[in-house]
This record gives sequence, C-alpha cells and structure tokens, in this order.
Amino acid sequence: MEKAYLTMKNSGTGSIVIGIIVLAVGITAGILSIVNGACLLKNKREITF
Repeated sequence: MEKAYLTMKNSGTGSIVIGIIVLAVGITAGILSIVNGACLLKNKREITF
C-alpha cells in the first residue's frame, strides 16, 4: 500500500515538473514568434523581388 502512495507521489511530482517545463517553452516560443513577426512587418518595405 505504501509503495502505491510513493509511486503516485513521484508521478504527480513528475507531471508538475513537466507541465512547468512545457509552459516555459511555450511562452518562450510565443514571444520569439511575435518578435520575429514584428521584425518582418517592420522591414517589409525594404524587401525587393
């Protein structure tokens, strides 16, 4: 019985850690995407084909 509780505790802790990592990566990717898009819009007049 104690082994089951220990497994559940470790699983819950791991899930929280993975969730925080995914959240941080998602926010970072979103910010980089917004900055990159803003730079493209800012310099679109200088693009010639």
